[in-house]
Amino acid sequence: MFEEIKPHLVELRKRLGISVASVFVMFMVCFSFWNPILAWMTEPLKDALPAGSNIIFTQVQEPFFTAMKVAFFAGLILALPIIFWQFWLFVAPGLYDNEKKYVIPFVLSATAMFLCGASFCYFVVIPLGFNFLINFGGQLFTALPSIGEYVGFFTKLLVAFGIAFELPVITFFLAKLGLVDDKALKGFFRYAVVIIFIFSAIMTPPDVLSQFLMAFPLMGLYGISIYIAKVANTKDKDEQDLDE
Repeated sequence: MFEEIKPHLVELRKRLGISVASVFVMFMVCFSFWNPILAWMTEPLKDALPAGSNIIFTQVQEPFFTAMKVAFFAGLILALPIIFWQFWLFVAPGLYDNEKKYVIPFVLSATAMFLCGASFCYFVVIPLGFNFLINFGGQLFTALPSIGEYVGFFTKLLVAFGIAFELPVITFFLAKLGLVDDKALKGFFRYAVVIIFIFSAIMTPPDVLSQFLMAFPLMGLYGISIYIAKVANTKDKDEQDLDE
């Protein structure tokens, strides 16, 4: 049995190695430009801060490790097409020849949906969430956010929304493999809503506004995923009828 699994482990190690190497290379490139990247990341926070407030650091090593976090996050985003490509190459041997042709659409759509989720977070969720959270106690306290904590918080939010927006792509992939269909997704909807709100509560700040800003788009994407699964399953059925 181990001999049967070993080739898959070797292939997995190869794909993971290439993915990690691509992130490392992009990290080294982005580390040279971490300052403008950090300026872009902190812009929503600066817009939300009241007059007299500043972004600070509280530990001697915080600026350096913040720069590394920024470079790693940017490197990960830039390496996404390679990561998705390597994932596809890993699962491709188990696909039919007519399914392997979806490699380019998969890589492009997966990258595009991640960026859509991250953009929605950056331009909608973060400004609204930060304005609410910072101004909530603005009359009693002076906001002095730590740059290290902010970057960690910021990257967690963007990655969470990026992953969440992959739902239609994952659904299409599973539908092509015959693992899900639109009827199963419709039947699972009430449970999906609960899971979506739990996921949103875990991945967003502890305020209702941010949770709803993630949950509602996810429910909309779930609805789109039902339609995608229906189209994918119908197309597969038509192709099978033509083959017969």
